[in-house]
Amino acid sequence: MAKWTPTHEAPEPLEGPVVATITGGTLLWFVLFLVQLPFYGWFDDHGHAWWVWTCLAGAGLGLIGIWYVRKRDAAIKRDAAARGAHPTA
Repeated sequence: MAKWTPTHEAPEPLEGPVVATITGGTLLWFVLFLVQLPFYGWFDDHGHAWWVWTCLAGAGLGLIGIWYVRKRDAAIKRDAAARGAHPTA
């Protein structure tokens, strides 16, 4: 069987408000954690305590994501300034 190869160029990656998107997602995970926290006993009794901890893990990983995308955004802006061009985002 022959390997399929695309016949057209791949499109450029989309850039958008990445920092705002990651921050919003992180806040959503943390709010979900806070909403579920008063019901921890019910979740634990029914074997679903992992739902609460998943939300906390999502918020924690989101904090790492915010740090990463802010550094990335700053590096893109520095590179664009060094080249004398306007940043895309």
